[in-house]
Amino acid sequence: MMACGGGDWVVWLVLVSICWSCYCLRCCDGFGTFGFDVHHRFSDPVKGVLGVDDLPKMGTFDYYSAMVHRDRTAVRGRGLAAAMDGDDAVSFVAGNETFRISSLGFLHYANVSLGTPSVWFLVALDTGSDLFWVPCNCTSCVKALKSRNGDELDFNIYSPNASSTSKRVPCESSLCEFQRGCSKATDVCSYEVLYLSNDTSSSGVLVEDVLRLVREDDNLEAVDAPITFGCGQVQTGSFLDGAAPNGLFGLGVQKTSVPSILSRANITADSFSLCFGSMGIGRLNFGDKGSADQDETPLNINQLHPTYNISVTKIIVGKAVTDVEFSAIFDSGTSFTYLNDPAYGQLSDSFNSQVKDKQHAVDPSIPFEFCYDLSSNPIPNVTLTMKGDSQFLVIDPLVLFPDEKTYCLGIVKSPNVNIIGQNFMTGYRVVFDREKMILGWKESNCYDFSDSNTLPLKPRTAVPPAIAVSPGDYNPEATSVPRRQQSSAGDLSQLSGTNLLMLCLFILAII
Repeated sequence: MMACGGGDWVVWLVLVSICWSCYCLRCCDGFGTFGFDVHHRFSDPVKGVLGVDDLPKMGTFDYYSAMVHRDRTAVRGRGLAAAMDGDDAVSFVAGNETFRISSLGFLHYANVSLGTPSVWFLVALDTGSDLFWVPCNCTSCVKALKSRNGDELDFNIYSPNASSTSKRVPCESSLCEFQRGCSKATDVCSYEVLYLSNDTSSSGVLVEDVLRLVREDDNLEAVDAPITFGCGQVQTGSFLDGAAPNGLFGLGVQKTSVPSILSRANITADSFSLCFGSMGIGRLNFGDKGSADQDETPLNINQLHPTYNISVTKIIVGKAVTDVEFSAIFDSGTSFTYLNDPAYGQLSDSFNSQVKDKQHAVDPSIPFEFCYDLSSNPIPNVTLTMKGDSQFLVIDPLVLFPDEKTYCLGIVKSPNVNIIGQNFMTGYRVVFDREKMILGWKESNCYDFSDSNTLPLKPRTAVPPAIAVSPGDYNPEATSVPRRQQSSAGDLSQLSGTNLLMLCLFILAII
């Protein structure tokens, strides 16, 4: 996780969070999952409502340089919709939307409600780590942030004593992974998670309390899900500098992650999906097991370093087919796609040999090596063949810089790990089915709130769509994989209800 100074906009960002949740609650229908949507703080709708004028402009070199800086930090730490089938699916009580905020560590955020009486937290969503934690009786944490005009926003701080449903997690709990260091005198399970990102960490004790959810059916039945999470007493590094200042929501593979806990409690199926549209809006649905017509490939989860890993067997660029064999992490927490050699060279060289536009000299101020003059010439499609021969057509392989009349191939060379980032996932609902150990995908615009079918997709053209000034699509969010874990993305203008959201945000901004 990288340190990002976003305090100037945090007041308005949290208002965005609250308002977007209200919008969600109005639109939430029987999706068959519990989930939420994603926004990026650099997006034009958010910038327009917030009235900020000093953010990197979408599609500029500064914009992508800022994001790749965050990405590189995360990569170093890695080292190592259609019909949905969801049983007993639930949603956050505030609804199923989330949003991404670049100024707060390039992470996805959602409002979650904990405890009795319930207290709201603006938590960052992270598929690269497992433990869910919030600031709690903390001696080192962000308790308030100031906006540019000097207004101060107080964050909620969790207190076990203030919640009648809070319980200590004892030393003998299966979720207390370092039982040898557990205090027998107090029978309190301590935790510490160290992230390979700017000496960032969270430590404290594990507690159990209720996460406020609702069934995604006509009755919206309330569900109080017992969740074990970290009472974060001491945060360091990026957690004190704008990233995930009010908590981190772990979505990883291991038993301490939120999807693992929900499935063990039979609240949802052990599966979830991520969907990201073209304007930084996405959706995360717990309990989503995908659809019968989705494409699939096996998940290869390394028990030493558990991640959502898949195998690629071919790279297809235009009509050129290259046999390869490499593993890659499907990581929603990384904006761009990172490949090491030989895969990086094979894909980029094949693409470069087929492009008819003038290639630019390498610019060290941007992360992409293969950039060209923008024209109407056709661009070759990019497809990855996964293990099992399923085809993953990259809908948005390009990054567009309209002011410079330039476009680039949206991959970054990695020194080690291969990561399929959000830019390659854009336009798909990606299903992480941990029961069947498969990764599934199907084209989706992520915006259908009313039924299980996605809105009509635009017919495919000979020229792949370029990602243009769309902050949400390449948001370098997600924390680094912990070094040691004791607990262990369519067109926004077509989104139904957007006007309601904007009106709500405007009212909140005035207040």
